[in-house]
Amino acid sequence: MQTLHDILTQRNLSAIFQPIMNLVDGTIMGFEGLIRGPADSPLHSPINLFAAARQQGLALEVEMLCRQVVLESFSTQKLPGKLFLNVSPEALTDPRFQNGQTLTYLAQLGVDPQQVIIEITENQPTFDFEGMRNALLHYRGMGFQIAIDDLGEGFSSLRLWSELRPEFVKIDVHFVQGVNTDPIKQQFLKSIQQIAKSSGTEVIAEGIETDSELKVICDLGIACGQGYFIGRPSPTPALLPPVEASSLVNFVSQTREASHRLTTSRGVTTEKLMRYIEPAHPETEHGKIFARFSADNKLHAIPVVKNGVPVGLIERQQYISCFVQPFRHELLDKKPCSTCMNGKHCRDMTRACVDTSPLLVEKSTPIHELSDFLTESESTHFANGFIITEQGRYIGLGNAQDLLREITKMQIENARYANPLTLLPGNVPINEHIEQLLQSGVSFAVCYGDLDHFKPFNDVYGYRKGDEAIQFTGRLLSWACDPRHDFIGHIGGDDFIMVMQSVDWEKRCNQALTSFAQTSSVLFETEHRAIGGYLSEDRQGRIVHHPLPTLSIGAVWITPDAFHSHHQVSEAATSAKKMAKNKPGNSLFIERRQTQTALGETGIAGICHA
Repeated sequence: MQTLHDILTQRNLSAIFQPIMNLVDGTIMGFEGLIRGPADSPLHSPINLFAAARQQGLALEVEMLCRQVVLESFSTQKLPGKLFLNVSPEALTDPRFQNGQTLTYLAQLGVDPQQVIIEITENQPTFDFEGMRNALLHYRGMGFQIAIDDLGEGFSSLRLWSELRPEFVKIDVHFVQGVNTDPIKQQFLKSIQQIAKSSGTEVIAEGIETDSELKVICDLGIACGQGYFIGRPSPTPALLPPVEASSLVNFVSQTREASHRLTTSRGVTTEKLMRYIEPAHPETEHGKIFARFSADNKLHAIPVVKNGVPVGLIERQQYISCFVQPFRHELLDKKPCSTCMNGKHCRDMTRACVDTSPLLVEKSTPIHELSDFLTESESTHFANGFIITEQGRYIGLGNAQDLLREITKMQIENARYANPLTLLPGNVPINEHIEQLLQSGVSFAVCYGDLDHFKPFNDVYGYRKGDEAIQFTGRLLSWACDPRHDFIGHIGGDDFIMVMQSVDWEKRCNQALTSFAQTSSVLFETEHRAIGGYLSEDRQGRIVHHPLPTLSIGAVWITPDAFHSHHQVSEAATSAKKMAKNKPGNSLFIERRQTQTALGETGIAGICHA
C-alpha cells in the first residue's frame, strides 16, 4: 500500500471535475476541480488523504500537488469556462503560495488567470482575516476571482463573506437538499440570495440531486447550481448539462420572463405621463419661484434647467417650508436659486431647498421599468416626481401619482378583455391592434400558433394538465416576442395570435418551435416521453397511439393595402395555420403570397380551434 510520501513522490493523484450550471441560460459555466488518491488505497478519499496529510505535517505539500494535478488536467482537456480551484486559508497565506508559483504554472499550461476562481475551503477555524484579505487582494490584482465554499456550514463563512467580498458563494448542501419541502431552508436561501444581490455576489447552490430541488433553486433566482442532477464528478466531464436539467432551467427562465412581461403594459412609455412645466434657470431669483408657488396651488414642482439640461428640481412643500422660516424671505428673496443648490443657505435644514440629484427619465422608457425603479429607489424620487428628458434635454415633468393611475387603468383595461387562463389579451384587443396597424399603413406579420394532438393529451392527462400545457405555450410564445415591437393574444383554447413587427420575427417563430421541442418534455410523464406518445381508446373502442403534442405556427405577411380589415387578416392567418398543421412535428408555414381579395367575414373571434 502506498504511503503519503510515495504518493507525493510519484504524483499519484488524479483530478475529476464536477460541472457548475448557469441557471439563467442553462449552460455549463465552469467546473469544480476535485482530487482523488490511488484507487486501491484508503487515501483514495480526499477526506482521508487530507487527514493523513495534516497528521504527518504535509498538508501544504499535498495541497500544492493537488493544485498542479487539477490545473494540468484542466489544461490538457481544454475545458471551457471557469475552473473552481480549492484552496485552504492556510495555503492562501503561506509564502510558498504567494510567491507567484501558481501564476507561473498557469502561464506554462496556457491557462488564463481570469479563468481560475480560488475557492476558499475551511477545515478548521480561520483567525488571520487580515492576512487572508491581503492575500486575496494580491490574487485579484493578478486576475483571479474568489469563491467561498459551504456557506452556512463552516466555522466563519459569513464573516469571510463580509470581510472578503467574494465574486461567488457556495451554499452548503444541507440547505439545498430537500429545499422543495422545507420552508425554513427556502427562507434561508431567499435571505442569502437577497444579500448576494445587494453585494454583487453570485450564489451557487451545491448538492442539487432532484428536479424538484432544482426548480425551487431556479424560482428563487439563484445564479448557478451544482450537484448530481446536473452532473457527477468525472475525469472527463460532459460539456453540456443533461436534457432534464437544461429543459427545466429553460422552462423556469421562460416562465419568469413571460410572467414579468404579461403583468406589464406594452408599448406605453413615460412620455404619456409628461406635463410641461416652465423651468427656472439657476439665476432665477427665489422671490420669483416663491411667487409661482403662491399663485398656483396645484404647482407641485419646478425644474431647474440650464442650456436645456436639467440641473435640479424644486419640490413645493419642501421649498416653502424652507422659505417661510424667520428672516429666510429677506435673506433669499433677490438671490438666485443656485445659492440653495449647493446647500449654502440650507445648512440648518435637514435637506436642501433644491434637489440637485433629481431622477431623470428618458421619454422612451417603458412605464413598467419606471415603476420597478421607483419601487426600489429612494422615497424622495417617489415623493418629488421626476424630470422627463429627450436625449438628455428637459421636455417635462412626471409624478408617481400619475404613474400609478396609468398602470391601474391599464391593468383594469387588460383584465377586462384578458383570457382568464393566461391573462393574455383576448379577441377584442387582438382585433383592435390589427385594425390600428392596418390603418397606420405599416407592414407586419400575423402568426397563428396552435397545439397539435391536444385533445388526446387533454383526455389522457385531464383538464388541469391541459390548462398547464396551454399556459406553458402562452408563456413560451410570449417569451419569443419582442415586447417593444410585438403583440401576443390568446384567442381561446390552445390557439394564440402573435402580431409581430420585429425585424427578426421569422427567426423568433423558429426559436419558439425549437424551445417547445426542447422544453415541453416537462409536461409529459417519463413513460410517455420514452415511446413518444400514449395509448388510449377511440370512440370505436380501439386502442390508438397518439403522438405527444407539438406546436404549429401559420404566418402571413401583411403589407399596406393588401388587407382592409381584421376579418380578412384572420381568414388568411387561419389558412396559414391549417397548412402548418399539415406538416409533421413542430412546424412553421409562411404564406408569402399577397392578395387584395376580400377573404370573408369570420374574424379572429370566429376562428375554430383545431
